[in-house]
Amino acid sequence: MKDVIKGVLNFRKNVYPQRKDLFGTLAGGQNPDFLFITCSDSRIDPNLLTGSDPGDLFICRNAGNVIPPHSNETGGMTASIEYAVAVLGVRHIIVCGHTDCGAVKGALNLDALKGLPHVKEWLGPCRSAMEIVRERNGIESGACLGHEHLNEAIEENVLQQVQHLRTHPVVAAKLATGKVEIHGWVYNIETGSIRCCGHNSTAFESFDDHYQQEIADLK
Repeated sequence: MKDVIKGVLNFRKNVYPQRKDLFGTLAGGQNPDFLFITCSDSRIDPNLLTGSDPGDLFICRNAGNVIPPHSNETGGMTASIEYAVAVLGVRHIIVCGHTDCGAVKGALNLDALKGLPHVKEWLGPCRSAMEIVRERNGIESGACLGHEHLNEAIEENVLQQVQHLRTHPVVAAKLATGKVEIHGWVYNIETGSIRCCGHNSTAFESFDDHYQQEIADLK
């Protein structure tokens, strides 16, 4: 706890005073433009990665950046997505996976998770991504996927979670009226690079290629 306590003391003494006006504004409410859905992995820092401030991102985190398809059964992700889109009015939803994802490693062979029944059940929405990787590589349905398929599975998992996101009624409505845009990302922890796809994409491209026009507009 020493490092955490030291960090809190530094925040109170040095960080907060420098950003006092920002925190004063945020005390009255939030108005983020982005819903950022990512993994619980401790190596991912959405604000650091995007250079954003407190109040800019409405962040949802879970193992494997999983988005269950919409159903009548309420869950934390479903409620958070509904609130972010319907109440906060976010304009962009980013689904961000990452390299070396432990959750996707588990999804490669769900049978190996017998001692973790809740983890196994949580990773159920990753199954379609794993089956696509098997089909693409001529591997029998349900068979264990090797580590050599991990990066492919991580990208496919993001693609499938983006599709699950589209099944949520509030998201579907905003997509139909052009009021929200979905972005799929995979962050490479080692290199700091990001690969991207759009909500209608089936493949990833580099960050600079995907946002070529937006980057040009910054110059």
